[in-house]
Amino acid sequence: MTDEAEQGAAAPRRKPVRRIDARSLRGLAHPLRMNILEMLALDGPYTATGLSARLGENTGTVSWHLRHLAQHGFIEEETDRGTKRERWWRVVEDTKILETSEFRDDPDTKGALSVYMHELVQQYFSRVTHYLSEDWDGEWHRSGTISDWRDLRMTPKQLKALNTELMEVIARHTAAPDAEEAPGALPVIVQIQSFPRKERGN
Repeated sequence: MTDEAEQGAAAPRRKPVRRIDARSLRGLAHPLRMNILEMLALDGPYTATGLSARLGENTGTVSWHLRHLAQHGFIEEETDRGTKRERWWRVVEDTKILETSEFRDDPDTKGALSVYMHELVQQYFSRVTHYLSEDWDGEWHRSGTISDWRDLRMTPKQLKALNTELMEVIARHTAAPDAEEAPGALPVIVQIQSFPRKERGN
């Protein structure tokens, strides 16, 4: 999902911040709704017809999920565009923060959290595989990276500090909404996954 900041990480500048509560989490935690929201965030706005063609789903089903996302404040209609039969939908521009610790021990939301996190990781994985399957010229190919570092040992406090610094770096490179786009610029996705690993073996 776009703009999700796991574990309360620092938000990109100039966007209102929305903390996802239990009701919103239950409303979002559905594979198709999360796919719809991602498409609207990355390539929107869209109509239900356009989304159904990309997703291979019935238009009526997509329309129902669009209304559900709108009820929970994740998307909104572009009222100055389209007709009564063809409504255009866009993502609400805010930074969504999910504190997973608030829901892990709550039996009413634990299932929704599990669905949400599973689908989110699947989206991250799919973005990488799509990137690898596409043809890019040499300059773009050399500018991207898929890297990992496995020789760090940290306390929870140190890991949190690392994540905060990484988010601050990204914020510095996030242009203001009204900034002029550089020639040749393309949309860029930055994915950061940092987490502890249980030691195994002797």
